[in-house]
Amino acid sequence: MLSLAALDQLVGIDEVDTVVVAFTDMQGRLVGKRISARLFLDEVAAHGAECCSYLLAVDVEMNTVPGYAMSSWDTGYGDMVMMPDLTTLRLVPWLPATALVIADVCWADGSAVAASPRAVLRRQLDRLGQRGLAADVATELEFIVFDQSYREAWAGGYRGLTPASDYNIDYAILASSRMEPLLHDIRSGMQGAGLRFEAVKGECNKGQQEIGFRYDEALVTCDNHAIYKNGAKEIADQHSQSLTFMAKYDEREGNSCHIHLSLRADDGPEKGKAVFADDSGPHGMSSTFRSFVAGQLATLRELALFFAPNINSYKRFADGSFAPTALAWGLDNRTCALRVVGHGRNIRVECRVAGGDVNQYLAVAALIAGGLSGIERGLELPEPCAGNAYEDPDAHRLPATLAEAAALFEASALAREAFGDDVVAHYLNNARVEVAAFNAAVTDWERVRGFERL
Repeated sequence: MLSLAALDQLVGIDEVDTVVVAFTDMQGRLVGKRISARLFLDEVAAHGAECCSYLLAVDVEMNTVPGYAMSSWDTGYGDMVMMPDLTTLRLVPWLPATALVIADVCWADGSAVAASPRAVLRRQLDRLGQRGLAADVATELEFIVFDQSYREAWAGGYRGLTPASDYNIDYAILASSRMEPLLHDIRSGMQGAGLRFEAVKGECNKGQQEIGFRYDEALVTCDNHAIYKNGAKEIADQHSQSLTFMAKYDEREGNSCHIHLSLRADDGPEKGKAVFADDSGPHGMSSTFRSFVAGQLATLRELALFFAPNINSYKRFADGSFAPTALAWGLDNRTCALRVVGHGRNIRVECRVAGGDVNQYLAVAALIAGGLSGIERGLELPEPCAGNAYEDPDAHRLPATLAEAAALFEASALAREAFGDDVVAHYLNNARVEVAAFNAAVTDWERVRGFERL
């Protein structure tokens, strides 16, 4: 991590000449500008850099689409301001002479752009702060590696790609070693960018891997998640390989993003205390923890849009796939949507709903909003699922489609109370745009089944 003074020294000896100023868009991608490092020091660090407001009002393909109040042809697609959060300034080892800083997105008068994912999370962190609490988070991203480059994959219509392994490589050392040149460069690059690497392991799908990083404060983890996801793709491209975080690449296991969350006291004489832990409570869980998990459990369906934001997200929810389908919680039970793990100070809840395509800021915001609703309403946590949650006939189910999730989100009083009507309307429009685009598309599946035989 860099201070402005350290950056100034590196610029002075020509070791850094570029600063990437970026934020995460609705789709979870880093967007922004590469700026002269000297200009960044002289002007942008203090005053920000402009960008078009349509960056939070387009679809995945960067098409301008109707329905957004904050940005449209009618409003002229004016500017927003990217204000650097200087606590995030760091070197980017895999790009030459480059530093990077995460920005908050503001309007010209300095007010936050409410629909910005980072702003959505900040609002929930502020609600925690009002209770004297702070959140620690870790995200576990899975991805699939392919032997073809991104440009080769694009040119072939993403058909006939060769995964970097030929079989299930869950925990396998030998087959994963074939990917180690790429995986090592990703790990070392991320460590050089300030992330704390913990472990890497093979996963169930062909060519599938997970690199884990140590937990941190919620906002720090979500910023690091964005840098890692973007950087892993850039490093793969440098190896003439590609990797995907899409939730469901094929009919085998999908890419998950398990989110671990715990709360700690953030002020007063007990500052730093793990408020989820209570050795005298059931399963070592404090009453605060039990209500927090109960709130998450009660709101997963209505807030599913923030965990599963794309058409493809819902194909990952398959029985027996290690992706959840039932709204259940359990103690170290991987068939459940919410899995309580750890003990003592390390006790935490793992949400297994999100896929690798998730916008991490929105998902963590939803987990906090749901948990706080449980505390505020004094919800009681039911008994944990001790068996196979996939076969629990009494458990409610996650939404099966993006359209269903959008309808639940629209009807959610909690979403409107926690995030605001403007944010709800913004992300509902995003979902409707995606549903309409998918419904208008003719797929390979339809051609294979219908070209000759129908």
